[in-house]
Amino acid sequence: MTTQAVVERMERADAPSTALTPMDMVGRAVASGASIEVVEKLMALHERWEANQGRKAFDEAMAAAKVEIPVIFKSREVDFTSAKGRTHYRYEDLAEIAKTINPILGKHGLSYRFRTTSAANEPVTVTCIVSHRQGYSEENTLSAGRDESGNKNSIQAIGSTLTYLQRMTLKAALGLAASSDDDGASVNADDLISEEQRDKLLSLIDEVGADVPKFCAYFRIDAIAGLPAPRFAEAVRLLEQRRRK
Repeated sequence: MTTQAVVERMERADAPSTALTPMDMVGRAVASGASIEVVEKLMALHERWEANQGRKAFDEAMAAAKVEIPVIFKSREVDFTSAKGRTHYRYEDLAEIAKTINPILGKHGLSYRFRTTSAANEPVTVTCIVSHRQGYSEENTLSAGRDESGNKNSIQAIGSTLTYLQRMTLKAALGLAASSDDDGASVNADDLISEEQRDKLLSLIDEVGADVPKFCAYFRIDAIAGLPAPRFAEAVRLLEQRRRK
């Protein structure tokens, strides 16, 4: 007997009551002496059904949670003056974000965790994984260079980038507005690459087939023109390395 025939017979037998789930069908197939082939196909059907139910539950929970998540308060402030002028901006602290969203996510069966990599001479990469209690999860990944500003040592440079990327991937994974994030927004125009340098980078990117959004994410900028001038040589070097590969 084919799998379809087994399913149809079970549905007819169960007509007066509620619809059978794939696991109900597996149990009845075993009880009725169905072949191993039929049972295996019903098990595969059950796995697909569970995955679809998990995705639906995840989407519903995310939609409900986002309605309840308020605007995140920018609790941290950067304000200092250097030879290049005053730098002043506010941003959301990762702890402040967690304090705000964790109770809401938990209420709807959602949680998150981070997976990180930081191999030598490679960008720091952070993946935020948002999961639902029924087992479905989605990931969001970003990479960036080590933050060596402010005379940081190597460990501090990695730690600064990790914190930044955790915050950014979490906000992206939950669909929180990123346009209000003004990290580093007060960069002086004189600190950025020139139009000639920008055109050179765009030409190199086109030649080596690099991905502009990934390039910008690596350097934590919104556009090529926003690249800090001191990092121009690094950008050229990375693109030339891609050419050699």
